[in-house]
Amino acid sequence: MSETALSEATMLASLRDIRLPAEAAGGMWTEYAAVAGVAALAAVFTVAVLRLLSKRSISARPIVTREESLDRKDWSEGRRRVALLHRLRELDAERYAELKGGLYRPCGDPDLALLEEEVSRRV
Repeated sequence: MSETALSEATMLASLRDIRLPAEAAGGMWTEYAAVAGVAALAAVFTVAVLRLLSKRSISARPIVTREESLDRKDWSEGRRRVALLHRLRELDAERYAELKGGLYRPCGDPDLALLEEEVSRRV
């Protein structure tokens, strides 16, 4: 570098010599690839953030064993009926298959007392 100051005209003339290519190497396809890469990275980041925000706390839910779930009197009738049906399916699949046929008919839900009796016989 020289120690003398350059004139404005000399500086402008030296800047005009720098010419960048009109298109980057690889052309339009490299630009599309770069945009797709940035978009994919943004999508992965967004999904990671949403997943962290939507995770449920497992420790907040009380742990209920299968036996306790059958004895829960604070549950609604329908919820107890479903728990009993699941337990009956584990214990006696044939009896469950017999009861399953009427589940989707109007008023075809098995009686709660009948289900409790069926499960208690098999436990």
